[in-house]
Amino acid sequence: MAFRDRLQAWRYNLIPDHLIGEILTKRWTDNAIPFLALVIVVAGFGSSIPGFFKLTSLQDSTRQLGEFSIVVTGLTVVMLGGGIDLSVGSIFALSCFAAVSVFFIFEQPVWIALLASILTGVAFGAINGYLVGFLRLRAFLTTLVTFIIGRAVYDILVVNFAAQIQMSMAMSDVWDFVGDGTFLDISISVLTALIFVVITHIALTRSRPGWHVLAVGGSRRSAHNAGIKVKQTVFLTYVFSGFCSSIAGFLIACRLSGAGPGTGLNLEILALTAAVVGGNSLGGGRGSVVKGLMGAIIVLVMTNGLIRLGYGTGTNQMVLGLMLAVAVTVDIRWLKNRHKVLNEVYVAPVYLRMGEAKSAVPGSGTSYALDDRLSRTEYIGLGQLEGPEDVILDRNDHLYCGTRHGEIVRFFAPDYQRSEVFAHIGGFPLGLAFDKDENLISCVGAMGLYSISPDRSVRKLTAETSRSWTSVVDDARLRDPNDCDIAPDGRIYFTDSTKRYDAHDWALDSIENRATGRLLVYDPKDGSTKTLLDGYRYTNGVCVAHDGNSLFFAESWACRVHRYWLSGPKAGIAECVISDMPGYPDNINRASDGTYWMAWLGMRTPSFDLSLRHPGMRKRMTRRLPQDDWLFPNINTGGVVKFDDQGQIRDAMADLSGVSHPMVTSMREHRGFLFVGGILNNRIGRFEIAGSDETWTGPSSYWGGQQ
Repeated sequence: MAFRDRLQAWRYNLIPDHLIGEILTKRWTDNAIPFLALVIVVAGFGSSIPGFFKLTSLQDSTRQLGEFSIVVTGLTVVMLGGGIDLSVGSIFALSCFAAVSVFFIFEQPVWIALLASILTGVAFGAINGYLVGFLRLRAFLTTLVTFIIGRAVYDILVVNFAAQIQMSMAMSDVWDFVGDGTFLDISISVLTALIFVVITHIALTRSRPGWHVLAVGGSRRSAHNAGIKVKQTVFLTYVFSGFCSSIAGFLIACRLSGAGPGTGLNLEILALTAAVVGGNSLGGGRGSVVKGLMGAIIVLVMTNGLIRLGYGTGTNQMVLGLMLAVAVTVDIRWLKNRHKVLNEVYVAPVYLRMGEAKSAVPGSGTSYALDDRLSRTEYIGLGQLEGPEDVILDRNDHLYCGTRHGEIVRFFAPDYQRSEVFAHIGGFPLGLAFDKDENLISCVGAMGLYSISPDRSVRKLTAETSRSWTSVVDDARLRDPNDCDIAPDGRIYFTDSTKRYDAHDWALDSIENRATGRLLVYDPKDGSTKTLLDGYRYTNGVCVAHDGNSLFFAESWACRVHRYWLSGPKAGIAECVISDMPGYPDNINRASDGTYWMAWLGMRTPSFDLSLRHPGMRKRMTRRLPQDDWLFPNINTGGVVKFDDQGQIRDAMADLSGVSHPMVTSMREHRGFLFVGGILNNRIGRFEIAGSDETWTGPSSYWGGQQ
């Protein structure tokens, strides 16, 4: 290898560029910026202020944080539902006044004071929810009006009744405990806030009402079309916000045992800033209460820290305004441009030098030299099918294939002129196999492994495997299950072509050419799915050998076929039996003479082979050119190859005219005929094999005679 090629291999194969794109696709990356800001703020003020982390200092701060976090939690839920609540400060103040007036003026028990506080908050929340949810008024203006009215009512009440509250002699140990007590050295307000955050987080992520809130925030029209009660959901978010503000108001009432002109002042600005700084979207549908909690800590530490450093209220307001402006800008710009950033960094090609292949040109004299026999196939279902990627026949000689419309179509023997939709699975059914009970097993692109019983009931077998502990890529989910076959013990072996792309993005995987394909096994006895082999370039066709002791699987982009031993002294070992083919291998199936048929979905070209040695060029191509101008593997011309257990090529055929079957993804031998499928075809071809066993069938080869 030349030094330049070695340098490119080191640069693109050893430096994990793809991890950047993988990380940016994760939802938790939205938390990275607020978490980093949280660390910087806490560390900065902690090092600048003497005694910042002392227990007494933290106890006072955490009580404030508990009350503030509950308000932010309620506001966050409103924002997730696509709204905004500017009245939280007024509701907070009025709820506080309701609690202290009931306790100190009317000298009622603490639980009645709590009830009065809650009723005040819920009533104001219900008013907001009714006006915004059911009357469909603008949330910003509506809650601004209720904020002004609520604040005015509070100011009037404080002026007239503050003296009576201060002169009251009412006392209660419960009241004092709620305000100043601790449980396990944690203040009651913090415990309450943690309970609110945990319950709200679980409700949003694990319950139907929570999903409805996120759906409404994402798109009210789509939520309505999906049958969600949008008005009721919006109403409940405002009621919940009022409830949270009332609980926080009760807690501060217990802590201060009074209410003054400054109670709840500017709280709506602080809460809104905290929710947005934490990473919750103003547009709704994106965020979490955990982000709101992080934002609450950032804002509270920032404001308290500035005060302790000697800065006035004006500085605090200016800093909060700047924080809010930055957070809104980041939220809007990132939401708008995230896909552009991913397009720039996600595709990370690697260096690969393909080995020199023997010629497949007709008349070249090599074992791969193609002839024109497939041009003489008969057509089955011409114009009735779209994308029969794999074909298979049952014991009664009926023919089955999948389509792009998510259906399994059955053609009836003997002439295959009459057909029906055997089952509707969804997705894109790819590889097919019959088990000993005549259940049809299918790999379904982007969905998983499915089983269709003889009575046509569809059942999902598996859609995931165990996730690797050290993998950034989510390798638990099956993204592109491609082909399957069944061993004598009933275990289903199947391929997952790539862990980075879904089935429809196969072209991106070919351009990147990263080894992310794998071989898996599903055991019907216990329902487990295990990864047997990993690190192959687009694993594709799989076929259990005639003796059942091993299986063959194709590695498409590397143009290789491997043999994996299921039993014997080599059990668990994979070895390459065919390499450097001139075509890209696809499905592999048994032949009647003890050999194996293999489809070539396309042929290698010098231009694409050369591009594999220039990963930088391929990356620039995906970034700067429209997809129609990309350099892909040639999948317009292919063929069928036969090989034996040792990997020796025994036959090769194609459609050189390009009329019948220029592209081949599967083939099945059955009673002297070869049935040919193609993922881009609108038909199935039937080709008579000269000299073949006219009694041999696939089901009998796997499971013996009729059962």
